[in-house]
Amino acid sequence: MTTSDEGTSALSPEHIEHLQENMEKVEELTKRLVDAMANKTPHNSALDGPNQELFARAATAYWSKSLQDPTHLLQQQIEYWGKSVLNFAEAQQALTAVTTDEPQQKPKDRRFSNPLWENNPYFHFIKQQYLTNADAISKAVDEVEDLDAKDKRRLQYFSQQIVDLMAPTNFLATNPDALEKAVETEGKSLVQGLENLVADLEANDGALVVRLADEKAFELGRNIATTPGDVVYRNKMMELIQYKPVTDTVHDTPIVLFPPWINKFYILDLKAQNSMIKWITEQGYTLFVVSWINPDVSYADVGMEDYIQDGFLTAIEKAKEICRVKQVNAVGYCIAGTTLSLTLSLLKQRGDKSIKSATFFTALTDFSEQGEFTPFLQDDFIDGIEEEVKEIGILRSWIMARTFSYLRSNDLIYGPAIRSYMMGETPPAFDLLYWNGDGANLPAKMATQYLRGLCQSNRFAEDGFELMGHTLKLSDVDVPLMAITCETDHIAAWKDCYRGVQKMGSRSKTFIVSESGHIAGIVNPPSKNKYGHYTNDDLKLDNADWMEGATYNQGSWWPRWEAWLKKRSGKQVPAREIGDSAYDPICPAPGTYVDLKASR
Repeated sequence: MTTSDEGTSALSPEHIEHLQENMEKVEELTKRLVDAMANKTPHNSALDGPNQELFARAATAYWSKSLQDPTHLLQQQIEYWGKSVLNFAEAQQALTAVTTDEPQQKPKDRRFSNPLWENNPYFHFIKQQYLTNADAISKAVDEVEDLDAKDKRRLQYFSQQIVDLMAPTNFLATNPDALEKAVETEGKSLVQGLENLVADLEANDGALVVRLADEKAFELGRNIATTPGDVVYRNKMMELIQYKPVTDTVHDTPIVLFPPWINKFYILDLKAQNSMIKWITEQGYTLFVVSWINPDVSYADVGMEDYIQDGFLTAIEKAKEICRVKQVNAVGYCIAGTTLSLTLSLLKQRGDKSIKSATFFTALTDFSEQGEFTPFLQDDFIDGIEEEVKEIGILRSWIMARTFSYLRSNDLIYGPAIRSYMMGETPPAFDLLYWNGDGANLPAKMATQYLRGLCQSNRFAEDGFELMGHTLKLSDVDVPLMAITCETDHIAAWKDCYRGVQKMGSRSKTFIVSESGHIAGIVNPPSKNKYGHYTNDDLKLDNADWMEGATYNQGSWWPRWEAWLKKRSGKQVPAREIGDSAYDPICPAPGTYVDLKASR
């Protein structure tokens, strides 16, 4: 490819020929694409969008208002027409304007960072008209009346999904980055992009799940999840890993850490530099971590009670036996923190004092506010999930992953899809994104119990959650506790976590808000000195006053937690070898359950 004196690109005949050859390869890949799509495993269609009654109610409300106040509708239309004409006029003016080399302002929207969005009349018009349309839709939704708060929030969410889907960057003909690369590479980028698309479809039985990371770049136990340890116990629900001590002495009271079973435990052991698991052992603690089974359809009847009995209670008992102690300090992350609260209520009612203290990482226990999950926690979606899991036996990982991804669709769906499928780029070798794509299924019974009994009905925080012959209540949680939440967490909002902690019955409560989100706010090693945290001892305040009166602390919350934990971990004893005479090591960490891949 050559460039003329005027700055325009000229394509040689040879270049055009290569481009045509690569476009023929696209046709060859189409058959594989069709075959992959034909083999797609079906799922309940109710999971693909809200019940159409939502849009019908919104349209009725909007139309009713327009009939009552037609001038308002006319004003909206005139404003929209005016902006559209101005967009066209700007494009016409740009066609005749003399271009300059003046630097352009960096756009606020990263999707439109290519200079052609400003300099080229075609792309500039498309961008401006898209933004005009997006603004018109947003205003129309905001002005819809006669909808309850939940329906209004759902309408806003799903209308924004439509807006994001229709962005010009998502289509080849209106994406300057993709078009430029296609020309520069003689069409190879499009061929490679289609290869990536077909490979993703084939890997997921026809379901389109965008691969976020280069899966070949990582191997569990080799370059991630490498902290030395051994599986010392295994049952149908979990493998219990005991990590090798690195200090001469350890605290008498061991730690038993329960990660969420929606994802794999090694988010806390990605690499040595940011491994919480490694850091805990370096502080002089005996650490046990649960690695959950990745359930298949044979686990359809497994419920929350099985996770508590064969997971939480069994892991605690095994740790006590191995360490020859009467108590442990327990840690629960996300849904495992929710379940740790249920376990604490159960133990309180049984008179069992096995847990000396509890630490909660981003754990929701009061679901009276559903936050960003409001669109997905209404009956139309939950009914669809119930039908899906009743038929299949599990809630498949990719369905959950899709739901989480759509909360940040531009970052986790459209952006990666553009880079992979339009630009033909190989996904990055990024350990966090690799972990994010290594999901787990949920058993049918457990998923229904959690969604109906906790998320929708909020029984644990209100009248009580019936389980294992007990009525479990949040107020029963009375051990010393620390709760760590994250300021920008879109999965477990800190304000919602705070409300749950306020309802717990413990006399000793410590509450922390870390900067950043659900993962980065927790995986925040002190060595990075990246994110700070907020503290305030007065938990009687509402969340706004708590934050207003909070003290900002530089650096990670990890050392603050360790100082708190140290006071509850007993004397120093000689470092323990892994296992004992009754619990010989079964296999090295990270074990075997972590290798089980989710059903698609």
